Amino acid sequence: MPPHPPLWLNRHQAGLALADAFSAWRGREADTILLALPRGGVPVGAAMAAELNLPLATWSVRKIADPAWPELAIGAVAAHGVVVWRNGEAATQRAQMAQHLGWLAAQQQELERRRRLFGDPEDERLRSRHLIVVDDGIATGMTVRAALLSLRRLAPASLRLAVPVVDRSVAGELQPLVEQLLALALVDDLMAVGLWYQQFEQLQDDEVLELLHHSAVSREEVRASRNRSDGLR
Repeated sequence: MPPHPPLWLNRHQAGLALADAFSAWRGREADTILLALPRGGVPVGAAMAAELNLPLATWSVRKIADPAWPELAIGAVAAHGVVVWRNGEAATQRAQMAQHLGWLAAQQQELERRRRLFGDPEDERLRSRHLIVVDDGIATGMTVRAALLSLRRLAPASLRLAVPVVDRSVAGELQPLVEQLLALALVDDLMAVGLWYQQFEQLQDDEVLELLHHSAVSREEVRASRNRSDGLR
């Protein structure tokens, strides 16, 4: 039977479920990085990072939308000049309108602000690494597509996508961009990601920074404990 919402209490619980699905990657910190899409992907990624003992970083991306309809993505922008537009005959018209009215420039500016604030990794840190991109769910796929296209330019060893819930048709469109797309729930006509969570509050920048800080501290504690254990042998 098809899944019915909600499936998870919150993003943390969904991240734990994804960690179980990615158990084969546990402890591969030397060659693997979890890249969470802020803001919503960060608590999912933080739960995965803690369970799998993997480093966590952000990869910022911004939705482009008509301010009158902020929930409807007409495109998205990511690092390295990547811009994608919603498919269809109106794509060129949307692009021209977004450029003319300043919507594109505004999101490019916000993208750079977030990259600096959250400390998105330098390109060299990601080259030849296995990258697991994490988000809290995918409805239109605009932002995730932009993120994947920008990361492909860095020649990673592999590129994987981990999400709790995704629209089935969008998953089919994203599949060619990655070596693996793992979703806990494939949904027909996914209208709102938040319906699949009992708690789906909007995160603020300081909450994202706290999650990233806690993840880094936890990894240092694990590393220190491991070194002490090795010293006693």
